[in-house]
Amino acid sequence: MLSSLLALEATTEAQPGGGNWLVLILIYGAFIFLLYFFMFRPQKKQQKALRELLSQLEIGDVVLTSSGFYGTIIDIADDTVIVEFGNNKNCRIPMQKTAIVDCEKQGQVEPD
Repeated sequence: MLSSLLALEATTEAQPGGGNWLVLILIYGAFIFLLYFFMFRPQKKQQKALRELLSQLEIGDVVLTSSGFYGTIIDIADDTVIVEFGNNKNCRIPMQKTAIVDCEKQGQVEPD
């Protein structure tokens, strides 16, 4: 019985690739770490910046919508805004705040 245990122990020590599981786990861990820092983290930062932008909207701000139109905010509700487009003062469209992708505060001057 003792000789069979020694033979079993000798065969398990002689098998190649016994540490491959540890290397595989480390590779998967590094992949998940890189995936988080190159994909998910920047997206969360962008979402946080957009939430901050939408919370600071004021009447009179010039906004860019997701469809590419520039307009001026004339009224703000909880989750909707009324935006006036162009020189025609009759073109007022209610839209969701989430349709706004950029904002330029009134009185803010662009640097040359």
